[in-house]
Amino acid sequence: MHPFYLSLIASLIISSISFVGLLLLLIRLKSIQKITLFLVSFAVGGLLGDAFIHLIPESFESISNPSTTSLLILSGLLLFFILEKILLWHHCHEVDCHQDSKHIVTLNLVGDSVHNFIDGALIAASFNISYLVGFTTTIAVILHEIPQEIGDFGIMLHHGLSIKKTIFYNFLSALTSVLGVSLIYLLNLDFSTYLLPITAGGFIYLAATDLIPELHRHDTKISNSIIQLICILTGLALMYCLLFLE
Repeated sequence: MHPFYLSLIASLIISSISFVGLLLLLIRLKSIQKITLFLVSFAVGGLLGDAFIHLIPESFESISNPSTTSLLILSGLLLFFILEKILLWHHCHEVDCHQDSKHIVTLNLVGDSVHNFIDGALIAASFNISYLVGFTTTIAVILHEIPQEIGDFGIMLHHGLSIKKTIFYNFLSALTSVLGVSLIYLLNLDFSTYLLPITAGGFIYLAATDLIPELHRHDTKISNSIIQLICILTGLALMYCLLFLE
């Protein structure tokens, strides 16, 4: 199958994750919060695993100058830092997240839209390199999107949006990933190789500054910490095992 169609399918699957927030209406709040923390832990392992096991080694193989690769990884870190500052990209992964700005819903939707657009472009670039890299990047994005969408759903409900509007706006925001995929192919942009290390830097930034601090903010029971560590290791192991598909 052509990489464009694989990228399109992947972005549509990721867009459908916007409906995961409906779990809030079916499951008790405390249960959702516990599940979300473990999903965040799993996402940490998935993002770091994809960055260090797949994207960075592939980048060093594809780009002849190691210094260029290192600079692009750092560029990815800085890019995601700038986006977080400008677009309030730092997501709350708590179901009952309370943020004070009266414009929080608009800012959250704008940030999510840009975020999803970039995810689509990164997925398209990854499938252009190889099916395996595209597949692992898609998994890493999905792992991060699930707890993020639960948090976003909670934010919009808390700020007075109806359930129907919350679902609609969340899905509309998620569909921008399809635009990201389309841009790469319609403009025939041939810089996929350089997007890989940028993606790796972005994934490292998300795991280190967005997700791991979220785990530290909650209760420090030894049992929960052990489960979180197991989930992180499971995410890493999943990414490692995918190497055997090559």
